[in-house]
Amino acid sequence: MNRGLTSKQVSERLKQFGYNELPSAQPKNLFSIAIEVMKEPMFLLLLSCGFLYLLLGDYTEGIILLCTIFLIIGTTFYQYRKTERALEAMQRLSSPRVLVKRDNKEFKVAGREVVPGDLIYLYEGDRVPADCILLAASNLKIDESLLTGESVSVHKSLEKDENRIFSGTLVVQGRAEARVEHTGNLAQLGKIASSLNSVEQKETQLQREMKVLITRLGILGALISISIILLFYFSRGNFIQSVLNGLSAAIAILPEEFPVVMTVFLALGSWRLSKKNVLTRKPSAIENLGSATVLCSDKTGTITQNKMQVVAVSYQEKIIKKENFLKESIKLTSLLDAAILATAKDSIDPMEKAILELQELDLNPKNTSIRLIKEYNLSKEMLAMTFAYTSEETSSILFYTKGAPEVILKACKLQAEQFEANMKTIQELAGLGYRVLGVASGRINSKITNLPLLQQELPFVFQGFIALEDPIRKEVPKAIEECREAGVKVVMITGDYPTTARSIANQIGMKHANILTGEDLDALNDKSLAERIKSIDIFARVVPEQKLRIVNAFSANGEIVAMTGDGVNDAPALKASQIGIAMGNKGTDVAREASSLVLLDDNFASIVAAIRQGRKIYDNLQKAMSYIIAIHIPIIGLTLLPAFFSFLPLLLLPLHIVFMELIIDPVCSIAFESEQEEKNIMNREPRNPHEKFFGFDKISYSVFQGLFLLGIVLFVYFLSIHEGHTDSEVRAIAFSSLIIGNIFLILTNLSKTRSFLSVFLERNYPILMILSLAIIMLISILTIPYLQKIFSFQSPGTEHYLSALFASLFMLIVLEGIKFFNSFNSKKSDSIF
Repeated sequence: MNRGLTSKQVSERLKQFGYNELPSAQPKNLFSIAIEVMKEPMFLLLLSCGFLYLLLGDYTEGIILLCTIFLIIGTTFYQYRKTERALEAMQRLSSPRVLVKRDNKEFKVAGREVVPGDLIYLYEGDRVPADCILLAASNLKIDESLLTGESVSVHKSLEKDENRIFSGTLVVQGRAEARVEHTGNLAQLGKIASSLNSVEQKETQLQREMKVLITRLGILGALISISIILLFYFSRGNFIQSVLNGLSAAIAILPEEFPVVMTVFLALGSWRLSKKNVLTRKPSAIENLGSATVLCSDKTGTITQNKMQVVAVSYQEKIIKKENFLKESIKLTSLLDAAILATAKDSIDPMEKAILELQELDLNPKNTSIRLIKEYNLSKEMLAMTFAYTSEETSSILFYTKGAPEVILKACKLQAEQFEANMKTIQELAGLGYRVLGVASGRINSKITNLPLLQQELPFVFQGFIALEDPIRKEVPKAIEECREAGVKVVMITGDYPTTARSIANQIGMKHANILTGEDLDALNDKSLAERIKSIDIFARVVPEQKLRIVNAFSANGEIVAMTGDGVNDAPALKASQIGIAMGNKGTDVAREASSLVLLDDNFASIVAAIRQGRKIYDNLQKAMSYIIAIHIPIIGLTLLPAFFSFLPLLLLPLHIVFMELIIDPVCSIAFESEQEEKNIMNREPRNPHEKFFGFDKISYSVFQGLFLLGIVLFVYFLSIHEGHTDSEVRAIAFSSLIIGNIFLILTNLSKTRSFLSVFLERNYPILMILSLAIIMLISILTIPYLQKIFSFQSPGTEHYLSALFASLFMLIVLEGIKFFNSFNSKKSDSIF
């Protein structure tokens, strides 16, 4: 018996051959990132301002501005590496899974971790992870279109010309045991192409909307900057100073934070979802999660544990529970033996594993004098599996079958009265929520050399029923309740009988659910189904092909559908749904490739956690973008004001704006992303998918906040002028009010439902670090003489900064009051604006 490679051998071969993956793009180094930064408009603006200061003789200011370029390159590098690490983690997780045998244990690993010599098992729907040689094969057909372009699948066997399978090809039928021969670049796929290492990511609606906004703001910024240069020149006459102020305005207006924030949020958002056991394959899924209105979930393995266990049997129309098996061992021997012998010994199917575990009961001595000679696979004509053996003791051919109970009953050709009695037993067992299998056996004379081609031609004798149960996951009822409160309708899809489905539904809190069977579904046209589906909670006796109709019917009603699936036939439904969710453990590679999300633990509760996390990511991204718009309003206003009124002293110089940007950038890309979820995040209706990210209401409120802060700073500015302070003192007081106001604006915008005090006391370490650093830097430039000179400040005395503090506090109180009013007025409304 082959035990597979040892852990030590795997480790050695990983060092020797490397990971089973194609060469990927090399990570960017500091130099390549510096080149990218140099192409950015912000870099060119800072460079221009630095040289203009040098021309004016302000060497200190010029050098500091030029030094900030290196700070920006450093910050960009940090953000890039953080994003890259998150994406690398995603790529590792997205690698196709494969069942391997190592240290005599079978388990799944990522395809990239497979090494030459590994023993692997492949089943229908699996993607072949590497070039392999077959050791065993049963009805194996491979789709090699990825390599050859031929759409017709190829039969594979142990014959010399048919015993090789190649990386990237797909198992479309049968199963196989194989030994890995070549991986990575040495595999056929590696020799042909190196473009398969990246997942194509289409531009999302949010990204398109962002591009339009950035373009418009860029054009507006250019026009305003040119206007400022002209106004300054004609009112003050100094051309270089005019250009310097025009460039300051451009720095203030340019929305360079938007693309950075988008990139960081989507990458880190995907990484955070992976921590909830959900792999994001398409960024649009993050946007759609907050809009999901219907969640269609498979029952087996998602709502339940996918760990079947035999809980009862029916023998001679009498139901016997598992705890009584030993008492009834004499009666049950033939039934349990037949069930065990009708099961593949190397099966990974949960029901078959549960049946094989009956051997541990040791009800009777094992029959070792039989040898397997033929296996009849499950087919559409007969939903059963039959195993034929030769027996040395009886000189007979013995065969054992198990399958759909009604199919087994018909195959045994029972009398009408006996057939009806057993059908009632099936209904009784199914009503208890059990999965029921019929079991039969038979024998024929061993002199018969050719067994029948079809298993239904064998003479079967009915043995009884095996009842199995797949326990529900304990966290599912709570998750169902969360979905109900979040306005997400949960629909269960199963191949079980309606009575079994209803029993499971009652256990998970879906009481009084309406059921539609696959047969009834086929009887409805698309229009009738779209109407009928509005009241349906459970689909029973459904086959994978019918899932596509279910998705289309919900979509026709304007629903945003999240659909789970694991098989090859689920792929069309996964692709058609707005949020296709493939199973990571029991799912096929085809299903994963068609999906937007991959559920790494196949757990229903993880889907609900993903919806919660998706809403949080979207909320925080929206808050970050709103803050960016709001904080740029006072910066633009304070830059423009002296251009229109030449008698006013200049307030914001390029160095001041750069100081602001050093606070804004990390706050948006790190602090907002790290912020906790809103209190009512799962107690509000799903977001309208047609609602714009930058809707009029949201932009209006951001502009209102920005104008409010601008008004506060101008009040302090003119109050300081009225008090007779010098230009440098006025600048110091007004700038301090801008920084303090900015800090309060950040605190009030971090949450729409919690007070700024709650936000401040929570453990958002990035925001605490950034704000603490900003306050320390502000105090330093206001009190240290050398820094005062660089920033063109003079100290007016500590008491004169009180106006800046109290004015900013007034703004904070008003904004917190609006937040409280919104929360009090409506729990499901984000804003009154």
